[in-house]
Amino acid sequence: MSIRFDGKVVIVTGAGGGLGRCHALEFARRGARVVVNDLGGSVDGTGGSSEAAQKVVAEIEAIGGTAIANGASVTDDAGVAHLVKQTMDAYGRIDVLIANAGILRDKSFSKMELKDFEAVMAVHVMGTVKPTKAVWQIMRDQQYGRIVVTTSSTGLYGNFGQTNYGAAKLGLVGFMNTLKLEGAKDNIKVNAISPVAATRMTEGIIPPAVFEMLKPEYVTPAVVFMASEDAPTGVIMTAGAGIFSAAQIIESTGVNLGHGADADTVADYWTKISDFTGARHYTMGGEQTQKFMERLQEKPVTG
Repeated sequence: MSIRFDGKVVIVTGAGGGLGRCHALEFARRGARVVVNDLGGSVDGTGGSSEAAQKVVAEIEAIGGTAIANGASVTDDAGVAHLVKQTMDAYGRIDVLIANAGILRDKSFSKMELKDFEAVMAVHVMGTVKPTKAVWQIMRDQQYGRIVVTTSSTGLYGNFGQTNYGAAKLGLVGFMNTLKLEGAKDNIKVNAISPVAATRMTEGIIPPAVFEMLKPEYVTPAVVFMASEDAPTGVIMTAGAGIFSAAQIIESTGVNLGHGADADTVADYWTKISDFTGARHYTMGGEQTQKFMERLQEKPVTG
């Protein structure tokens, strides 16, 4: 077991069950001191109790690990502040944040109430932003930090009935893309996991026959790697059933149509505009701007 977390402190949000529980257990097996955060609510975010977190702590202690439980909501400013204070009081540092907490409130957009959209955005987006903000300066001062946010195929590609979830999950990719730049000078690496797993959040979505092949523990190796000392940064990794792959946002080369181009010209050249042969992945927005500056030196294909 070459990837170790001895002396490191790991916070896992939403760790009372499913993916978060598996992540917390594996970090503990690899020597980390783990903070198990879980509100203990239902899949839609209602209710709450720290009992689930306490049970995972007991599991960690049973395998000889070290952990404490925290029942704060990741959307609550005071609760997040307490989570960080409790961790610092107990262990004196925070090395890794796994932002895993989430809820679902699925409905087609025409039937979805705005309160359900706002609730999902609050937990997934602000429930990642708030803990990250709370640990950011600590990691900067340490000159060390690893953050893994949780995205989804719904955010990357879409799924019917999940406009709220998809908006939140792709928003976290944008969050990661800038954090990776801002954290680089302080040795803070930020990555995203896109899990394919059978948990209580996916019951009813994944057929029972497939459920056994998609245990949440099959996602955890990707999370542990992306939180390790030698991790990459700015990566979206998809993982499930022992299969691991990387996802990227790419952009076609495009066409210089000149300043006189109108909508009809765009339509005429759409096939070439949308040709992804030679498409590129940009690591920052400035690289895309540079492409436009370079293309401006070319003679427009029309005019």
